[in-house]
Amino acid sequence: MRALTVQPGSKGSARVEDVPDPQAGAGELLVQGLALGVCGTDKEIVRGEYGWSPSGRDRLVLGHESLGRVLQAPEGSGFSAGDLVAGVVRRPDPEPCGACAHGEWDMCRNGRYTERGIKEIDGFGSEQWTVPTEYAVRVAEHLGLAGVLTEPTSVVAKAWEQVERVGSRAWFDPETVLVTGAGPIGLLAAMIGVQKGLDVHVLDRVTDGPKPGLVESLGATYHHEPLDKALEALTPDVVIEGTGVPDLVFDAIGGTGRYGIVCLTGVSPTGRSLSVDGGGLSREIVLENDAVVGSVNANLRHYQAAADALAAADTDWLRRLITTQIPLADAPAAFEQPGSQEVKVVVTLTDDLP
Repeated sequence: MRALTVQPGSKGSARVEDVPDPQAGAGELLVQGLALGVCGTDKEIVRGEYGWSPSGRDRLVLGHESLGRVLQAPEGSGFSAGDLVAGVVRRPDPEPCGACAHGEWDMCRNGRYTERGIKEIDGFGSEQWTVPTEYAVRVAEHLGLAGVLTEPTSVVAKAWEQVERVGSRAWFDPETVLVTGAGPIGLLAAMIGVQKGLDVHVLDRVTDGPKPGLVESLGATYHHEPLDKALEALTPDVVIEGTGVPDLVFDAIGGTGRYGIVCLTGVSPTGRSLSVDGGGLSREIVLENDAVVGSVNANLRHYQAAADALAAADTDWLRRLITTQIPLADAPAAFEQPGSQEVKVVVTLTDDLP
């Protein structure tokens, strides 16, 4: 079968090649790969900046945002041939640490976790793949190709869970949320905010292309003014920060209402200097009972929440997030610099798409 592979640490090494067909072991699903979402982590791996190949091998099958159709399922597993599924990315570390031992492997404390398509385990970028049943989530059939958004939705499902857990330290009844960044993570975070009945605002720098319309179609409000002006007008109860841009991060932390919560989901670049009034920021956080929390990855609970959120969403709206489809044969082109009109790039692994 064909697969999209890369040599971690070697820039520009992505290629499509033949690899052995997978064999499902006991307790595993055999899955026909349908589609693969592309995100910034994949691009870092292709640029040689990140990623680890499996032990004893030079190359890694890429891809962690999956959608597939079950070909073969163990009896009594709860899955059946024909089911649409997505695979969970992270696996617990082998010791395991306390968090991993309790099913919270997204919060692994010793860093020895592994990840499909990222860290020491082949990903989902192949025409067929296998997955243990306990690391698979059923995707609603009516979603079709939009089911490939399950993994990024799991990331924001976790972010919202973290916000609610922090908020529950006392009375918590948020009304206004600001999401910074209208990429897939930001838009999906906004979608869940709307589903929760909140007054949702999304800020991004672009003024044309699909993003403003996608936000407005949600019933949310789109902003492209500087963040400080948006914060002054809104004073949000919650900020979901999805850009990782250092200036935006610190402005967001200092711009919430009292008892505000900022959840950071964007990964900031290192090596850049920024002048910050640390004393003033610290004073504001303390005196207003503010909270800042980082959130990354997801566990099975978050994937299930993501599948539920997607199933309840407008499927036509979700499909509009997929702005580019690239066939597997041309998959290396998926990692080129996107244009301003791009939201989500998807590699299709078959012509027989749902």
